[in-house]
Amino acid sequence: QVQLVDSGGDLVQAGGSLRLSCAASGSIFGLTAMGYYRQAPGKERELVARIYSSGATIYADAVKGRFSVSRDKAMVSLQMSSLKPDDTAVYYCNALELRGGLSRNYWGQGTQVTVSS
Repeated sequence: QVQLVDSGGDLVQAGGSLRLSCAASGSIFGLTAMGYYRQAPGKERELVARIYSSGATIYADAVKGRFSVSRDKAMVSLQMSSLKPDDTAVYYCNALELRGGLSRNYWGQGTQVTVSS
């Protein structure tokens, strides 16, 4: 089991920056990847950024060059810059576990990011 706690969401003006953090606990050493998803009102949850245990990262096209994901042991962070109103959403920390051919996702409780124009 893995527990994730999201923090850092806030109201920010367009063009501003914000840093989200996620504290993980439990069986974190077997995780394949950690990262963030987001869900805007009326839309499906989408992958924002992910960092694998190898250090490799992937980003959604909409955030490339503006967001950066990092991990330090039990903490994963998302540095967001040049924020746009379209970035407004609830951001969820995610942990992916691949074991024995099965995958399992763990989720944080979410943190609200609101970007005003």
